[in-house]
Amino acid sequence: MTSGVGRAGDARSPDSYGDDASETYDDWFREWASLGALIDCVTRFAGSGPVLELGIGNGPLALALLERGINVHGIDNSAQMVARLRARPGGERIPVTLGDFAELPVTGEFSVIFAAKGSFFHLPTQDEQVRCFANVARHLRPGGVFVLDGLTPDETSLLADQGKVIPRTGDTLVMRFRRYDRSTQHLESHYVGTKGDSVRHLSFTFRYAWPSELDLMARIAGMRLRERWGGWDRTPFKPSSTYHVSVYELAG
Repeated sequence: MTSGVGRAGDARSPDSYGDDASETYDDWFREWASLGALIDCVTRFAGSGPVLELGIGNGPLALALLERGINVHGIDNSAQMVARLRARPGGERIPVTLGDFAELPVTGEFSVIFAAKGSFFHLPTQDEQVRCFANVARHLRPGGVFVLDGLTPDETSLLADQGKVIPRTGDTLVMRFRRYDRSTQHLESHYVGTKGDSVRHLSFTFRYAWPSELDLMARIAGMRLRERWGGWDRTPFKPSSTYHVSVYELAG
């Protein structure tokens, strides 16, 4: 799931991440316990209106929504990821725009615009994240919502999260290493995967932001926080929460 925005100096910029990951994404990252809760959540908000996924990638979330009868659209910068979506049953029925979701070069209005699995934070600067909020606001129907998820940054856990083995089934082993830059709020993640004698490496950078910063971005864009949970299952968001799902609506 990729934004379409690169940053000079990255080992792998977000521009290249989607194409690089297209061959391994399903095998490395396909397991996600919150999938069902996310689909339920988006479906409840969607009503009869269309839904837009930012960073649709190869489409597991969009296809699940399509199975629920939701009119779902997507945007992604990776032609290879979108080609994999098209190859899946039902994938050709989902309209996808190739482009940068900071600029959101789509037409029409949507009941729900959402960015899942941290996709919003592939936008590598505060300015691009603010522009994304502003462009989302322009494409929301009256009563529509913008939903995104992400980590609640915690320096202690970031420092400790080195060499973590990503839970997998089968014969693939994936390990994650991270480093972060306080001055830019960049979190660089490196994934090393082994399968038999094969070893592959992917890296990409998030620009993390605290919920309070996201709330200010929303305010600048003419939106306001409607709800915030500690997960897609709508568990309460607490002071100790390490993850959030935030729901924004147009103000006034």
